[in-house]
Amino acid sequence: MTDQAAGLIAARRSDSSQRRQQVLKALNTAANTGEAITISGIARAAGVHRSFIHRHADLHAAVLAQAAKPPMTPSGGPAVSRNSLLADLANLQGRNARMAQTISALERRLSETLGEAAWRESGLGAPLDNDALQRRITKLEQENVSLRQQLSERDDELDASRDTNRQLMTRINSRNPK
Repeated sequence: MTDQAAGLIAARRSDSSQRRQQVLKALNTAANTGEAITISGIARAAGVHRSFIHRHADLHAAVLAQAAKPPMTPSGGPAVSRNSLLADLANLQGRNARMAQTISALERRLSETLGEAAWRESGLGAPLDNDALQRRITKLEQENVSLRQQLSERDDELDASRDTNRQLMTRINSRNPK
């Protein structure tokens, strides 16, 4: 191998090593600042092409492994991940949907209650205690029948008394001629 070829190979190795260091540095910086870690984002921050990371299996695996970890905040604690934010968003959307259903049901009940109250107050609706009124009507009808029966019996007794009285008067009058 010629000196010129050996120099090119050494320059290529040096350039590749330098770019690897830039990728690792960009990966550490993104992990420490809590930025979203993607292959495109790390390649952009390191000043290399995405294909460089894809061609080097160890760099590709490091980026994917770091992306799977929950991001860290600058203070060193875990930060909120995109997946946890998406889960929270889905939970809140579900909660909002359930609350909307509850509100709709409550509005419908309120509307029905107000409508019934307006119907009753207008005098068009049936009274609330319809069963109690029906029982009272039945009781009064029974009392009415009973009182009519008593009246009829008394009328019969009165008629009998009048008849007896007429007969007695007729006897008295027929014994004492004037």
